[in-house]
Amino acid sequence: MSDFGGAPSIKVDSVSKVYAGGKRALTDVSFEVEAGSFMVLLGPSGSGKSTLIRCIAGLERVSEGTIQFGSKTVSSKGLHLKSEERELSMVFQDYALWPHMTALDNVAFALKRRALPKSQRKTQAISMLDRMGLMHLSDRYPQELSGGEQQRVALARALVARPGLMLFDEPLSNLDADLRERLRVEISTLTREVGATTLYITHDQSEAFALADYVGVLDRGRLVQLDRPEVLYSKPKTPFVARFTGLAGDLPAVVNSVESSRSVVSALDGSSWLSAHSNVPLKMGEKVRILVRAAAVKMAPLLASGVDRERETLSGTVSDVAFRGIGYEHVVQVSDGHVLSGIFSERRHSRGTAVLLSFDPDGCILFPEKSGDESLITLEDQDQSQLTDETCFEASQSIS
Repeated sequence: MSDFGGAPSIKVDSVSKVYAGGKRALTDVSFEVEAGSFMVLLGPSGSGKSTLIRCIAGLERVSEGTIQFGSKTVSSKGLHLKSEERELSMVFQDYALWPHMTALDNVAFALKRRALPKSQRKTQAISMLDRMGLMHLSDRYPQELSGGEQQRVALARALVARPGLMLFDEPLSNLDADLRERLRVEISTLTREVGATTLYITHDQSEAFALADYVGVLDRGRLVQLDRPEVLYSKPKTPFVARFTGLAGDLPAVVNSVESSRSVVSALDGSSWLSAHSNVPLKMGEKVRILVRAAAVKMAPLLASGVDRERETLSGTVSDVAFRGIGYEHVVQVSDGHVLSGIFSERRHSRGTAVLLSFDPDGCILFPEKSGDESLITLEDQDQSQLTDETCFEASQSIS
């Protein structure tokens, strides 16, 4: 039985991390992951997500605040429990496999601290490799495996001991799209099968939404929103959250009338009228930005019959088109050079085609213009610590 009572909760309370020279990677981050649930931390490069997961894993010391697994404190300003004492498994972006061990030995190594007989360790490792479809590669060394095969070995190693707590540091970012999708399903299925409390970090919004019970968004070292994926998508608290969770684009507008506390009718460039909703109070005549979800936009040829051109529409011109298997995504230039991208249609509209765009108000989100246009990547706030390959190997030995 784990010191933390099986699958523990994770509680992060007012955690900050400042590196030498005063570089701040995390500022007053607080959240809780319920025992047995799956939480994803989403953010761009430099948002602090890698620093945060390393603090939770025990690979970094916190500067302020506390981290608890269940009722036990594992990190604080004056306390730092070693990684090997935290009873967790971690899957790294760069696999962190032992190069001198076969795939089978890498997986079996994770059971070494369980005081199991060697034969039993081998049997369990073989079973997990078979689950990953790697049994035929069990005697190969990491350098003889593809990137996807190495990552499946790393996942098998993390899961074989049926840990109560699992951490994932962007494990799929180096893989091709098809393999990413297949391994995403494996991670979702297997972590829930073992009942582990799971914390996963990524910069990929679609990956986060597909995996998570809850998603937290980090912006320049701060946790700016934490909620269920559908709430995060429909009710972003900041323009940064809205942009990072997927937009077709944004358009300038002026509030013309407020119909309710959550819905307004806006004048776009003084000529077009669109309905949208706001999560913050707005005033008549206030300058705003309409942040538009791609799924909220439908398009038709400008001269098509039966199309209402009076309200909730904008005219534009197709500037680019891409085939996406089930249909086509378009880039459309509307008035004053503003562009909306990712506009889906089952039929192809050629470049230069005049089109009419209609909008679903539920996918049009208003923010005051003074909210600013936050950069998705802030170079000066890049994580100041990077794990070397050697450190990853050592870490995987201590926490797998």
